[in-house]
Amino acid sequence: MRTDHKEAVRKKTLFCRNALLRGILFLFIVLGSVFTKGQSGPDFSILADKAFQKLYQNPDECINYSQSLLISDQNPEHRIVLQNIISQAYAMKGDYVQSVNIYSQKEDSREKEKLSYFLQIAGDYNLADQYQNLGLYNQSQQIITSLLSDQKLLKGDNPRMNVIAGKLYQLQAINFGINRSYDNARENLNKSDHYLGFNNQENLILKMENRIFRASYLMKQNKPEEAKNILETTLVITEKNENYPFLQAFAYENLSRYYFLKEDYHTAVEMLEKGLSRIENIPYNSLKAKIYESLSKNYFALRNDEKYHQYNKLYSELRTKSDSNTKEGIRYIVKLVETNQNNNLEFQNQKQLKKITWLSTGSLVIILGLLIYFLILKNSHKDLKKQFDFFEKQKQQELAVQKDLPAIAEEAPPTVKTNEKDLNKISKEKEDEILQKLEEWEKQQRYLDKNMTLSMLSSQMGVNTKYLSEVINSSKGKNFNGYINELRINHIALLLRTDPVYLNYKVSYLAEYSGFSSHSAFTTIFKSVTGMSPNVYIQEISKSRAL
Repeated sequence: MRTDHKEAVRKKTLFCRNALLRGILFLFIVLGSVFTKGQSGPDFSILADKAFQKLYQNPDECINYSQSLLISDQNPEHRIVLQNIISQAYAMKGDYVQSVNIYSQKEDSREKEKLSYFLQIAGDYNLADQYQNLGLYNQSQQIITSLLSDQKLLKGDNPRMNVIAGKLYQLQAINFGINRSYDNARENLNKSDHYLGFNNQENLILKMENRIFRASYLMKQNKPEEAKNILETTLVITEKNENYPFLQAFAYENLSRYYFLKEDYHTAVEMLEKGLSRIENIPYNSLKAKIYESLSKNYFALRNDEKYHQYNKLYSELRTKSDSNTKEGIRYIVKLVETNQNNNLEFQNQKQLKKITWLSTGSLVIILGLLIYFLILKNSHKDLKKQFDFFEKQKQQELAVQKDLPAIAEEAPPTVKTNEKDLNKISKEKEDEILQKLEEWEKQQRYLDKNMTLSMLSSQMGVNTKYLSEVINSSKGKNFNGYINELRINHIALLLRTDPVYLNYKVSYLAEYSGFSSHSAFTTIFKSVTGMSPNVYIQEISKSRAL
């Protein structure tokens, strides 16, 4: 009996000890779970959604917020999502170089075959978006078409994949809009909305953006009332939430076009000023440039010269900065693609092989096309050569005007010996004085006075007519009439290139504005300077702006 009692006590003690151990283990599991949840914080999808929302509030804040998440989050997929958002933020600022730089860091950080299908698709979308930001629409279109042919992406059973599909259809719509295929553009916006059903901030913002694009295309299809209704409804929604300054400014900018078409320039200006007030202190530089351009156009129509010049200058400064940044971004992304092709041979065994192949082929076609173009240009008629030289000179003059530098002068031809002999009669100091006065005279644009003559100019400058004529002949390589006519043509050609308002005016008005006494004289001299008639030049500028 004693032995049985001892055995029972031993078993009971063992049972209690095991129960205690199980309790301690359970306690550790519970505490560990609580501790882990406390460390992980909010779900990443919520944080990423907030980062995306900040894209449309302030790109600088978005960058700072996303970078702070990057510091504490070591999940490779999370990091790539955040880098994509940061890259988009720089693009919305118009800083395409830094946008491509962030994209390239993501590309080089991890081999693609180790990424999930979602992140591979997201990376391709980001590349298509980069190409579109840089104006490389064909490259963007090829990526989008390839992705939208993938049925796995379009199944519609994964919220994350649906957002990518919605974004791709939006990019597709923008590409159709650029090519003026507005029905196709609107159809793709409808497809985009179909995939943006999940009720988070990213989906809501993208749907709102689709509404504004849809209104823009309706306006271009001569359906202004439908467009106005969409934009006003969108503004009612966005004005209730002050977290959408970009969307508000974007909507107001598009709504101003309705009033411009109705020739209600005062209301158009009011809409633009409202839009500008939403983003005036936020670096949405590309959108600001559009608003500045529209304001200058409306103030020109209102004949308010002061406001017109004010906003035209702001537009020109931003446009010059944007053009420079775009060129650098294109160089950067081309170099990135070439580097990836040369250094990452592993891509040959991955799904990206097809994309890399057409990128290589596309680059080769572009290079061959440029070579053929320049060979044809070199051997073509002298008027074509003159046109090319003139456009190049106009670009340089445009940059010089934007930077408030003296316009780049034509390279003077070798001085004729007789002129050189006569010029010896003028002292170097006198020659420099006359050239300085001519430069000031050009800056003041007094050559636009149709009554300007050599004798009038010499009288204004207080310079001997003969000396003035000799200096013009020797330094400008042409007589006074040739010199002043070329200044006038260069002036009006630069306005046509930089200010779209002038593209709508008749040639007779352009002739009078630039100081010519007759339409025919203006046309003849314009062609002798540029190698083309005014109408052909205007058509070329219009085509380049439509691209």
